[in-house]
Amino acid sequence: MAPQPGPRRARIAFSDSAAKQLESITSEAEIHALDRALVVVSVDPNIGEPIPGDTASPQLRQYTDDIEHVRVLYFVTALRTVVVVAYIEV
Repeated sequence: MAPQPGPRRARIAFSDSAAKQLESITSEAEIHALDRALVVVSVDPNIGEPIPGDTASPQLRQYTDDIEHVRVLYFVTALRTVVVVAYIEV
């Protein structure tokens, strides 16, 4: 019997400002920490907390990993197949 595939992960995309932040990260430890946080969000886009504010779609969310010291602000597309990262703190 063939192994069952794992849960489908959402694709990660970056806003222009998040892409610029990503370019400025040079430490391998920071890149590794961010990568781990992005994997968590791509597997379960609902893991982050909603950010209070405008109720219009898409809902901005934040995921914070206190162990790796990473904070990611993001929103999820309507079909939940793409997570768009708006801001990164490492």
